[in-house]
Amino acid sequence: MSRRFHLAVSAAATAALIGAMTTPPAHADPNNNTVRKLTEAVTVDGVVDHLEAFQEIADEYGDRAAGRPGYQASVDYVVEQLEAAGYEPTVQEFEFPYFEENSELIRVSPNPRTFVNGTDFLRNTFDSGSPEGTATGSLVPVGLVIDPSLPPNSNSSGCEAADFAGFPVGGVALMQRGTCGFSIKALNAQAAGASAVVIMNEGQPGRTGLLNMIGDATGLTIPAVFATFEAGADLASTPGATVTVTVDYAAEIRTASNVLAETADGNDDNTVMAGAHLDSVQNGAGINDNGSGSAALLETAIQMAKVKPTNTVRFAWWGAEEEGLLGSEYYVDQLSDEEAEDIALYLNFDMVASPNYMFGIYDGDNSGGTAAPGFIPAGSAQIEDVFEKFYADRGEPSQDSEFSGRSDYGPFIAVGIPAGGLFTGAEVPKTVAEAALYGGVAGAAYDPCYHEPCDNLTGEGQNTALYDQLRADYTLIGNINVHALDVNSDAIATAVLTFAYDTSTVNGAPGHPGRGQVKPGESERTLAAIRDQRTR
Repeated sequence: MSRRFHLAVSAAATAALIGAMTTPPAHADPNNNTVRKLTEAVTVDGVVDHLEAFQEIADEYGDRAAGRPGYQASVDYVVEQLEAAGYEPTVQEFEFPYFEENSELIRVSPNPRTFVNGTDFLRNTFDSGSPEGTATGSLVPVGLVIDPSLPPNSNSSGCEAADFAGFPVGGVALMQRGTCGFSIKALNAQAAGASAVVIMNEGQPGRTGLLNMIGDATGLTIPAVFATFEAGADLASTPGATVTVTVDYAAEIRTASNVLAETADGNDDNTVMAGAHLDSVQNGAGINDNGSGSAALLETAIQMAKVKPTNTVRFAWWGAEEEGLLGSEYYVDQLSDEEAEDIALYLNFDMVASPNYMFGIYDGDNSGGTAAPGFIPAGSAQIEDVFEKFYADRGEPSQDSEFSGRSDYGPFIAVGIPAGGLFTGAEVPKTVAEAALYGGVAGAAYDPCYHEPCDNLTGEGQNTALYDQLRADYTLIGNINVHALDVNSDAIATAVLTFAYDTSTVNGAPGHPGRGQVKPGESERTLAAIRDQRTR
């Protein structure tokens, strides 16, 4: 497809096109052996072709989340493309704890409202288990006191059987956090004939949001959820409304996989790795997060297939990143000490085409001061230098992105491997100063569809007014900023090929320990710090 055609496609036309096409495998030119030649070969059209394939997969299966059919289809697609280019890819399977939440809280009538799971309510997590089921009935408030000025823990709603005098069998009990345990309230409601339970927060400062309902609720058989004070007050404003409460979830062990492929030539003792996570969140296509990084890396690998680098280049597409970096963590855990020592550096590409983008480079020299002393492996600053030079040579602005270990480079730096990478931003709002540098909308998130179903190529579900504002400065295909994708695809190709030929700046960096010098226990301490960062 010509570049002119891609850039002229409207969101609606793109949606129609995706459903009608399949992506043929690309083939590398054997002469893509310089940065100039490789960046010319890695075109934005080629990268968008892969994104269209990912969108087709999500359209067919609903998403590309690990442990689901759409992820396996994404793996199959990457493997097919790599094999067509001449690689012999490896699929590394691993087991992981799969979790799927389908619980619901809905006011059916009057004034229908679907409350948002994880924002407005949570299912219970009682020690004795969270009984699944669905019930629809009339909402019955039980001893509610909607008065945040009262002392905390003063509400006795549902704590005594007498609170349920006259309770209609089959009603949905709405109670309030207070003087007794959640399990007592839920069991009392069940004994009174309730078909389901909603317990809302109490309303005082610090007691308005969500929390997990725990405790021993042995014998509970009806669905029970916890709601914010706001959601509960909204429900209470219409007593007798018809309400549906559903507790439905899956928690089991499933299998996901990493895809790995490396160049036929190069020094295996000094391997350059580059990776991107292939999975999406559940119920989303994951086109920017992280179809963008996966597609750009795939096109780079395809166009490098016949290059004969000095150092082996190993490409990786990670599974279950959205579940906690599980694929990359598994890969690093399986390495022997010698195999880990053979990895000269790791490059990570996670979200490289955010619609309201900035050009972020992992802050390998810690000039922003956000990383603790000793957290960043020596040599990472020299990786940052390569990306900074690339943007400067292109006349593009760039800035530091926090070196936190929150993406798939985390397990690598945990064992002392230098790392770097790119990031165009997620849910954080763009500043006024950044809008002056890059264009776009100050105060709006870099990616307004981060972890949402609207992270797609079709434009479905996106905030029309905001995306119209973004189009005043940018060419977008759905949730993809074409300029950011184009520039960053070249940045990826440049860094990979640069280090494919020479890693001496990284290996010879001051403080770099050399092969075999990671201290026992050091990786465990670093990985613990990374996990702590991820949970903040």
